[in-house]
Amino acid sequence: MNNNIDTAILPEGHPVQIYYKEKDLIHSLLEELSAVDTTVDLQQYINIFNQLHTIEKRFARKENQLFPFLEKNGWTGPSQGMWSFHDNLREQFRLIQYYLKTKNAEKVTINTSFLVNGIYRLMEVEESVLFPNALEILKESDWIEMRKGESEIGWMLPNLPVPFPAAAYVHPSEDVSPRELTFSLENTSHYDEGYMTLEQVNLLFKTMPLDLTFVDENDKVIFYNRGEERVFPRSAGIIGREVKFCHPPKSVGTVLKILEEFRKGTKNESSFWINYKERLIYIRYFAVRDANKNYKGVIEMSQDITDIKKIEGEKRLLDWE
Repeated sequence: MNNNIDTAILPEGHPVQIYYKEKDLIHSLLEELSAVDTTVDLQQYINIFNQLHTIEKRFARKENQLFPFLEKNGWTGPSQGMWSFHDNLREQFRLIQYYLKTKNAEKVTINTSFLVNGIYRLMEVEESVLFPNALEILKESDWIEMRKGESEIGWMLPNLPVPFPAAAYVHPSEDVSPRELTFSLENTSHYDEGYMTLEQVNLLFKTMPLDLTFVDENDKVIFYNRGEERVFPRSAGIIGREVKFCHPPKSVGTVLKILEEFRKGTKNESSFWINYKERLIYIRYFAVRDANKNYKGVIEMSQDITDIKKIEGEKRLLDWE
């Protein structure tokens, strides 16, 4: 197989074409970062470092969009091997952030070389293995569907990529098609307590200050709520995906253990809390069971509780003014 991709033949806005545009930006940032003398101008380093750190969007698009389509076509390697590579680089970013906070310029310089070399190696694998194989494996319809979900995660580029295919995709924020809002029972569903329209249900999930993901009894992700500000990135590519491919490899074993105990009926809840992007995140798993106690899946709920933990005493009055 010829591993040299002629990006000129890729249409504007194609996901792989966007990855290559980002590659040029990343190379430029890596060169600038390596050239900075942290003992002379630490602030310049921080500015470039922060821009490079938006590579997280690239990682998230691959993990939540590209990898699921490859899995559906039988190639699961990237979901494990390359995701682990991403996590190693994330750890390197966090380590450098710590040394920047403590103004340890020497440690920043030492660890920058590890970060830079790691990113170069990752892009080499992308260019020689990942993208050429993906272009052979996936159909145009896959790329079109993939691109729809990418806008929920974002890109590193200073300007939004053009639509793909041209004029075929309308971003949800630009969709002005009329939607009938009715309160008649004819267009509602009856829940245990009350009635709601499908639109109201969607608005409810969108407004809740929680990340919710529902995995069915077959360990397939069948739902997540699309809030304005998510704790962790999600996109449409995870729908129908095995849950073991939706978590970093280092945490898959824990997730599978939770599902096993839930399925056996020995446990009904599991909780964790982690520091993520300088925020305290509370992650909870709940077993879902029907009236006969049969296992029907699991809800994963993540919430930023940083500000909640600061609450003391009481607040009974409105303080908007």
